[in-house]
Amino acid sequence: MSHPPFVRAPIVDRLELDIIPAGDPCRLRVVITENATGNETLVPVVVVKTGVEGPVVGVTAAIHGNELNGISVIHKLLGQLKRTPLVAGTLVMVPLVNVPGYLQQQREFPDGADLNRIMPGKPEGNTSQLYAHRFLDRVIRPMEYLFDLHTASTGRINTLYVRADLDDPDIANLAQLMAPQIILHSPKADGTLRGAAQDLGITAITVEVGDPQRLQAGLVRSARLGLQEALEHLGMLPNVSDPDPVDVVTCRRSRWLHSDRGGVLEVTVQLAEVVEPGHPVATLYNIWGDRVRTYTAPERGIVIGRSTNPNAAAGARIVHLGALD
Repeated sequence: MSHPPFVRAPIVDRLELDIIPAGDPCRLRVVITENATGNETLVPVVVVKTGVEGPVVGVTAAIHGNELNGISVIHKLLGQLKRTPLVAGTLVMVPLVNVPGYLQQQREFPDGADLNRIMPGKPEGNTSQLYAHRFLDRVIRPMEYLFDLHTASTGRINTLYVRADLDDPDIANLAQLMAPQIILHSPKADGTLRGAAQDLGITAITVEVGDPQRLQAGLVRSARLGLQEALEHLGMLPNVSDPDPVDVVTCRRSRWLHSDRGGVLEVTVQLAEVVEPGHPVATLYNIWGDRVRTYTAPERGIVIGRSTNPNAAAGARIVHLGALD
């Protein structure tokens, strides 16, 4: 079995699409910051430029360092583009945003900050604020559309669902094209990459692809197919096939249910399960094994995500419930 030759991707100070040639995918490493030894922290970027007028679309993954499914989605999309090349526009893919967090196998930036809560960062801020600011300025700014790929956080699991501002018709349409299990209405939130991108005039959605710290082939494939449909809609890919129709549930609001006491938590509902008011969703036991609480659904809803961690302090998350009004 032959292996591709090792080629070190060029290092650049920022993403400048005008000087990138059309044709084969171009691999770059963009300088974001420097560590205490003076070595540069480099974010990997792949640019596929056609030379034909069209939109600039970005796909980002792993702004949380343990959210790995999005990396695989980008890898699989790149593989598909070898078989069905782009016909217009430019595609910018960032398989790894939070490089320091990824190297430490953790969600947060090394200083403890959540990069998806401090956007757009600060040009003269602390370590994480500077990283956030420069990533937004040096990589995201040229984009017109953005698909930001996430997973659940540690100790929780998610369906394949999309967060999007459904009051914006263009954003709502992109969310539908992704064909997720659930679409959750979510106006842009301060501090998020999606919100900061929208402030720059970029049409953006967040795509939640399953569980942290693992690769899930089925969900990765579904997300990759959704991205292909979006690229077809934007005129960047030929319309080669229509996907099988899927039932997409839309929720205008959601809530997390929390424990009011500490103990050993057993969540008894499954992802995407529809529950009626009063339906049991979890049981809490004390350390002696006595049942001390049964938590129930407060309204009709669908399970968007749920805890997998039995170690529950008072206030622990139990179930993310999308309202079915």
